[in-house]
Amino acid sequence: MNMNTTVDPVENHLANGLKNLWFPVLPSDQLGEKPVSIRRLGYKIALWRDNEGHVHALEDHCPHRGAPLSQGPILGDRLQCPYHGVEVRCDGTVTKVPGSPGCKLEGSRPTRMFHTREAAGAIFLYNAAEPHVDTPPELVLPEQLTSPEWSSFICYAEWKGDYRYVIDNVMDPMHGTYLHKMSHSMSEGEATAKFVTRDTDTGFFFEKEGQRGVNFDWTEFMDNSCHWLRLEIPYPKTGGPGGNFTIIGSYTPSSRSLSAVFHWRCRPLTGWQRDTWRFLYKNRLEARHWAVLEQDRVLLEFMEPDANQRENLYQHDLGVVRLRRYLKNAAKAQLELIDAKQLS
Repeated sequence: MNMNTTVDPVENHLANGLKNLWFPVLPSDQLGEKPVSIRRLGYKIALWRDNEGHVHALEDHCPHRGAPLSQGPILGDRLQCPYHGVEVRCDGTVTKVPGSPGCKLEGSRPTRMFHTREAAGAIFLYNAAEPHVDTPPELVLPEQLTSPEWSSFICYAEWKGDYRYVIDNVMDPMHGTYLHKMSHSMSEGEATAKFVTRDTDTGFFFEKEGQRGVNFDWTEFMDNSCHWLRLEIPYPKTGGPGGNFTIIGSYTPSSRSLSAVFHWRCRPLTGWQRDTWRFLYKNRLEARHWAVLEQDRVLLEFMEPDANQRENLYQHDLGVVRLRRYLKNAAKAQLELIDAKQLS
């Protein structure tokens, strides 16, 4: 019997992450003196630091026979394949083939390269549609991660499952009232709500009508060359000085069954208040926040891969529906552009 399965190209495109966007891929402190191999965005990628500490990234695939470049030594801005000594520069160019000097592989540029940026304690890669892009757009971080008026901690985890389930979870403020009802910061507020959307220059807010600063009451989606989700929850007095607690999130597909989950936990304070909060966070509050995240992780990991194909949505899910539609339309537009280039 012929078992033909149809693969939705839009679904396949989204599963690996949209093109021409920045994505966080690894906390900075996880890349040391040796190359690191990671799976992100549909690729196996080799990351390394040169002699000045700058981060470089190539597809972890030697153009000679496909051996992992990450297993070889670092030669400044190049990696040397351990299999036959082929050297590949950070821009994807083969600079040396010691076993066959002057062969056609030498001087060619067959390896996919990735532009990198290191900011807010993380390494970001630009997921370009083309293998070699000379100048990517600027990586723009939310002010909470750049302003001296804010203090933040990076929180990184890897969760089993599709990264889009993590996005859906954060674009669903109402789950805080139920799943996290025993949390020290999400135990208050009404158990019912009406939600509205509000457009911004870079995306939109999805927020409870008539309730603010009581629970997890709103989420903002931002698209500014990187996709961000921002939310805010109130902090009890035991949480130390400062305003409400802001969380910035960005999520990257590692594979079809694994997600790289980045959250930055932020508060608007400086001086002694900043020092006090950072001390309290490391000694008392961080464990509580991990406990809340663990509730999300367990629930999402136990969801079936096709759970979003068998849903019965209601008014609280308007934010999820809008963001899914936004991502799907972006994927369609990118695929149409790719098809047009191939035909021309």
